[in-house]
Amino acid sequence: MNKASFKVTVSSEDASGASDILAAHTGMSKGKIKDAMNKGAVWVCRGRGKRIRLRRATAQMHQGDTLELYYDEKLLVLAPPHARCISDRNHYSIWYKPAGLLTQGTNYGDHCSLTRQAELLFNPRRPVYLIHRLDREASGLVVVAHSREAASKLSRLFQNNQVEKRYRIEVLGDLAGKNRSGAIDLSIDGKSALTLYEVASYDPDKKISVVDVEIKTGRLHQIRRHFSMIGFPVMGDPRYGKGNKNEKGMMLEAVSLGFTCPFLKEKIVFSLEEGNIY
Repeated sequence: MNKASFKVTVSSEDASGASDILAAHTGMSKGKIKDAMNKGAVWVCRGRGKRIRLRRATAQMHQGDTLELYYDEKLLVLAPPHARCISDRNHYSIWYKPAGLLTQGTNYGDHCSLTRQAELLFNPRRPVYLIHRLDREASGLVVVAHSREAASKLSRLFQNNQVEKRYRIEVLGDLAGKNRSGAIDLSIDGKSALTLYEVASYDPDKKISVVDVEIKTGRLHQIRRHFSMIGFPVMGDPRYGKGNKNEKGMMLEAVSLGFTCPFLKEKIVFSLEEGNIY
């Protein structure tokens, strides 16, 4: 079995333990089920409550509860790259997400996600609320909130475009030959979008430009789509552009986040530039 999903509504005839019930209904071994549960691939919904991940194999189920198992063998055996917490602000933390790591999990698990690694880092455990995302192929800075209050306040900053988001990318072609700096305001999915850029350097042998980017809006894949639209696709982008394959992966990194801290009421900047966080 490579990939499958199961949904079980617990009846009065079922055993009481979650792993026992799933084993009986799926034919899978308890060992595989427990591994899947530990990696976030099992969900439970009780009555009209919210569906949540279930990790405890011996959790007692009751008639009417719904169990869901999303089993992806290829995903479950993956060993994810490790994110790094670079600043702990108590109410929230700033993380460096490496390329290849999901920002958050899916139905099929969360052990390959930044949010799960953030949950496991702190002792005692803290709640984790994701404020924004980076594509799996991208790397760079991500903010994680640790309370509903922090999540609400930080989300408002992002929604109101009050966060300075800077990136460094590599694109195919001599962008400086067109414009060393400029703005891309092409709409995305029928919505306005604005990307500012300045070319840092150009390698004529590799035909690659290194570009500093700031986005003023947060559209889906905005940077990747905007530079592809103007004929200078991001190197290594698996989805947008032609002739931009790259063995090193997608060359897009979120290098700086700046905003007014909603708790300290002062401007702070988190930056990867020159290896500093300040």
